Amino acid sequence: MISNPPPGNWLLKTLSAEDQALVTQHLERVSIKRGDILEAAGEPIPYVYFPDEGLVSVVARMQDGKPVEVGMVGREGMTGASVVLDDFLALNEVRVQIGGAAVRIPSAVLRRLVSKSPSLHAVCLRYVQVLISQVAQTAVAAAHLTVQARLARWLLMVQDRVGSDQFSLTHELLAMMLGVRRPGVTVAMHMLEGEHLIRSTRANVQIVDRDGLEALASTSYGIPEGLYRRLFPNANVFGGPDRSKPASS
Repeated sequence: MISNPPPGNWLLKTLSAEDQALVTQHLERVSIKRGDILEAAGEPIPYVYFPDEGLVSVVARMQDGKPVEVGMVGREGMTGASVVLDDFLALNEVRVQIGGAAVRIPSAVLRRLVSKSPSLHAVCLRYVQVLISQVAQTAVAAAHLTVQARLARWLLMVQDRVGSDQFSLTHELLAMMLGVRRPGVTVAMHMLEGEHLIRSTRANVQIVDRDGLEALASTSYGIPEGLYRRLFPNANVFGGPDRSKPASS
């Protein structure tokens, strides 16, 4: 158990002193590794995780069993959305894509704490609202954007959460996360490299021009991020403009 929230988890930082004291005595420091399944679809959720580092994907399965990422969680948030909504069964698989440090709390304990503290419950519900917004934007992007624009959005979201211009991502992983065939990802990566937006090798990506990626991703990036900043105004997070506010006339 720990006496302070992890330095990298933004959501825990937004808690009041009283709620931090309530939660941190039940947190356990852990290391999450690539490939770890934190939640299995349809199964009870044993722990809720607050990543300090790394990247976690919420993965849905198509009728043919093909996995597609519908949500992403990093240092800005938490897993266990179902637990916050008073359901201990996972709707989708939650899988670690980039490993790192995290803290976790037993799901039953978190349910007990949010029932005791309305302010803690409110913070968790606000984050679930952001996650729902992210899932909605992912659906819109999949329906209307090119693979290149979807890839640009995805890379921006990864950079926000890992806090680095460089990270390890294979084309196979990108294809699975975007729900496209690997050749499509390869073409999209070459396009982004040709525009000098990224540099990539077989297993690594470096973002060179974030502004250019945002221009390519257009409005598919920024709405959930702006919502997060509005709901958590004390959190200095995300690199894109706040598009959750209506444009001035």
